[in-house]
Amino acid sequence: MSSLAHLHVLVFLYALLFYSADSRKHQLLHDTGSEDGAKGTRWAVLIAGSNYYYNYRHQADICHAYQILRKGGLKDENIIVFMYDDIAFNSENPRPGVIINRPDGPDVYEGVPKDYTKEAVNVKNFYNVILGNESGITGGSGKVVKSGPNDTIFIYYADHGSPGLLSMPNGEDLHAKDFIKVLEKMHRLKRYKKMLIYVEACEAGSMFEGILKSNLNIFAVTASNATESSYGTYCAGEYPTPPLEYNGVCLGDTFSISWLEDSDLHDMSKETLKQQYKVVKRRTGPDAEPGMSSHVCHFGSGKLLKDYLVSYIGTNPENENFTFSGFTAPQISSSSFVNARDIPLLYLQSKIQRSPMESPERQELQKKLFEEMNHRQQIDHNIIEILRLSLKQENVLNLLTSTRTTGQPLVDDWDCFKTLVNSFKNHCGATIDYGLKYTGALANICNMGVDVNQTVSAIEQAYFIVRLKNQEKRRNRRSERNIKASLLSGELSDGRRRVRDQNAVPRGHLAVYVGDGMQRFVIPTKYLQYPEFKVLMDEVADEFGYEHEGGIHIPCEESVFEEILIRYMSCDKKK
Repeated sequence: MSSLAHLHVLVFLYALLFYSADSRKHQLLHDTGSEDGAKGTRWAVLIAGSNYYYNYRHQADICHAYQILRKGGLKDENIIVFMYDDIAFNSENPRPGVIINRPDGPDVYEGVPKDYTKEAVNVKNFYNVILGNESGITGGSGKVVKSGPNDTIFIYYADHGSPGLLSMPNGEDLHAKDFIKVLEKMHRLKRYKKMLIYVEACEAGSMFEGILKSNLNIFAVTASNATESSYGTYCAGEYPTPPLEYNGVCLGDTFSISWLEDSDLHDMSKETLKQQYKVVKRRTGPDAEPGMSSHVCHFGSGKLLKDYLVSYIGTNPENENFTFSGFTAPQISSSSFVNARDIPLLYLQSKIQRSPMESPERQELQKKLFEEMNHRQQIDHNIIEILRLSLKQENVLNLLTSTRTTGQPLVDDWDCFKTLVNSFKNHCGATIDYGLKYTGALANICNMGVDVNQTVSAIEQAYFIVRLKNQEKRRNRRSERNIKASLLSGELSDGRRRVRDQNAVPRGHLAVYVGDGMQRFVIPTKYLQYPEFKVLMDEVADEFGYEHEGGIHIPCEESVFEEILIRYMSCDKKK
């Protein structure tokens, strides 16, 4: 055999050996989730932590994730799903029994196991599921993660969040420090080899920053950093817009859509965590203006960045050889993002626009929107009052947004934090939709060493102070409405009625005609000495001169004139 023939044989054998080794590597990844060949199982826990139809996107995200896992080769017995399950057959769902996660997308609800629904979606069950504690479960299927030291675990959570906590539809919220303690316990008990956590929520970075150790073999990716909101996408009125019948809801969340659609496209046995992280960070919009998008972050064991995603979520055989270097999902325009905390308002506004004018339904929706806006304003006032009372100082606005140095945990005394959060919820009615965005301010109080009991007392006082102020405002508004009615009905500032002769003017009063409509008002002459009336009379002189026939015509809008009158008449009544 010639030397050239020998060379061809050697090249062929080398290529065959390389191909076999590479195939064996990917086969091991499919079968075991690890590169060393140790026998193991891939587990996944999916949590949609919200309910109500306007939160459509969270359950849509979770259902989509389930479809990816099943196509990736994970078995139903190894996938555990938490979802309230009030969306698919909700009376507002235009396609009963169907949930979609993008405008032209397929049904992602079909086949999803409902392991824990309704009241069973709670923190206690979640912790017991990932710890494998069957005896601690209440309700639901009873399925738990029965993992061992060679297994991988994927946890994906989609819902509302705020500094230091994630929401659940029932019972307590999921607090950062408690979650980390459970993860550390799992590590001590050798319940996994590697773990990947994806969190879609506002201020999601605060769940791990400064408290997730790098030696736990856990890699966490969050939709936002510790101080910003996350964003919904595929929302009504934005591009690409969902079908018209979905007007008022967002079909997905920006971070979630980014990793889900990337996983739909590619061969996960050839895409690493690092590669997907970069894609998701780009699509979620790290370079957009502040307040337009969130910044995807990662925490924990950075060495896992080199892992192939197949180790955690499997890979769809149909995507074989469709590599990361090929087609990638397009960038999502930041103009289509909607702040997660604004989505409930978007939902109500959309329903109002679709309801018939003057209908009872429209009036009820307008009332709900007004109540929601009023409640948010009250929460804003509450937190300011809490800071003033607990810190005994007036200039506290900076504490609403001030944060600790990057890399530090949200708070040092987590017991203090939890106590204040619970008090804020119980006394002020703060909810995860809006009010709990101020938990960072409560953390600042704890970090300043203020006595916990003193702050709890301040929270109670703040609630009553703001409530009393609101009552006073309502009384003033009623008084203004009564005064305005008196003006139009002819009652004078001292409570007397006008004389029957509409052309007669009582002693000490003056008749004036206001605006283009020449609305007639009878006012006390003493008002002419007040600043606003002096300005108005100067305008009369400029336009008509000091000598003119007929009554005094004041060139002023009626509504403006009424506001001036109301203010002075209110003062007269108080005297």
